[in-house]
Amino acid sequence: MPRYALTIEYDGGPYFGWQRQEGLATVQGAIETAATKIAGKAVDLYGSGRTDAGVHALAQIAHIDWPKEMRADKLRDALNYHLGDHPIAVLNARAVDDDFHARFDATAREYLYRICPRRPHLALEAGRVWRVPYKVDADIMHEAAQALVGPHDFTTFRDGQCQAKSPEKTLDKITVLRVVDEVHITVKARSFLHKQVRSIVGTLNEVGRGKWPARQVGKALAAKDRTACGPVAPPDGLYLVKVAYGD
Repeated sequence: MPRYALTIEYDGGPYFGWQRQEGLATVQGAIETAATKIAGKAVDLYGSGRTDAGVHALAQIAHIDWPKEMRADKLRDALNYHLGDHPIAVLNARAVDDDFHARFDATAREYLYRICPRRPHLALEAGRVWRVPYKVDADIMHEAAQALVGPHDFTTFRDGQCQAKSPEKTLDKITVLRVVDEVHITVKARSFLHKQVRSIVGTLNEVGRGKWPARQVGKALAAKDRTACGPVAPPDGLYLVKVAYGD
């Protein structure tokens, strides 16, 4: 069967995460239901990784094996038609080799977290950005974040329900920038622990608001203790923005 790679955008707000779950609305489940209507039989979708409930994606990658040859743009358009009112869009479909795997072939994943420091509630961006009712210092947050770059034991920033075999991960980069009225945190690594990015963001936010000194982030990392982590940031502001393959 021909294999296609899909680039998918979605609003994670209405869903219980990416992964299919019996009786719950998920992104994977919605796309598989649309695919089944087109193919006339059950079709499985394999994503580059799971996103939690409420987390969004600008470019999630998944692959799907199709029962027969089909033009990639026709498959994209058919999936979008059958997704109906779901806040999910297949941006691109392309034929790939039979041994391509969206998850295991990925060499890097990049996430963006958006913080909006303002007192008024969000009229337009509710559910898509973390509103904090105080000022945060992006420069000091960026300085503190550099302690996390490189290979480390990230036990402090690992959710208690994480199923990864090891807490050791390598962060390729982490940047904190002020972008107009928001603070954007970008994190890149080959893979992440469960809620690792949200744990890091919540901790850096404590630095940005002046509750933690910058050096405390490195100390929290070195503690290898979940209780040393700051509050975990909500899913609203988190986006999977890029999945890389090859070099």
